[in-house]
Amino acid sequence: MLDVLSLYDQDERQYAEQPGMRHEVAAGVVRLVDTVSTYSTVIYSCLTTDDADQVIQREALYFKQLAHTVEWKLFSHDAPHDLGERLLSKGFSAEEPESIMVLQLDQAPPSLLAEAPFEIRRVTDLDGLKDVARVWTMNDHRVALLAELGHLLLHHPEYLSVYVAYDNGVPVSTARVHFPNRSAFASLWGGETVPSHRKRGYYTALLALRVQEAVRRGYRFLTIDAGQMSRPIVEEHGFRLLTSSQPYVLSPKG
Repeated sequence: MLDVLSLYDQDERQYAEQPGMRHEVAAGVVRLVDTVSTYSTVIYSCLTTDDADQVIQREALYFKQLAHTVEWKLFSHDAPHDLGERLLSKGFSAEEPESIMVLQLDQAPPSLLAEAPFEIRRVTDLDGLKDVARVWTMNDHRVALLAELGHLLLHHPEYLSVYVAYDNGVPVSTARVHFPNRSAFASLWGGETVPSHRKRGYYTALLALRVQEAVRRGYRFLTIDAGQMSRPIVEEHGFRLLTSSQPYVLSPKG
């Protein structure tokens, strides 16, 4: 797994590319600066106990001047070991930790290569996103995310696939998969099922569909930033723990 982790750090962090984001390298960090909205990310850091506080303060000021909320994505193998505490001391707020799970696609189990037993449609236009919204529990962040997904579908349709599963024509589950350029890793995002249809196989069906697309498109690995609910499901289907992460978020008002 160490070789896979090194490749992950390289492809998905140091040289990360994402439509609508500007890749910037500054001393000690790599940023993805939002050019469509105002939610940016520090995706990679290489710091020491000597320079960490100074770099955190610099980044906080940088994004405050841009009037951007910044998410510092801290990974368990990042240094220094107390970086999370240092971020908290500079006004960042810790969000829920995530398990970075990975599947080697040439070893995908038969359960993820089977045909979906439900009606599943790929979203290809803005109207299709209305069905995504019908599945989601909406809030301000998700309103902004829908706008971002609409921009990507219109201008970078090759970067992502958004799927919705239906029960008798009613949208009940949704998920998406991202396909970054020049990376060995595709990534899973946004899996959600309405409460009345959970534990019926919709999550797994959407998982399988996205695995199959990643295989067709030639990716070597598939990752998911898994929470407590999704980690046991993907583990059942061959995903293994690569590392863990925790977002630390600072608003421009903070």
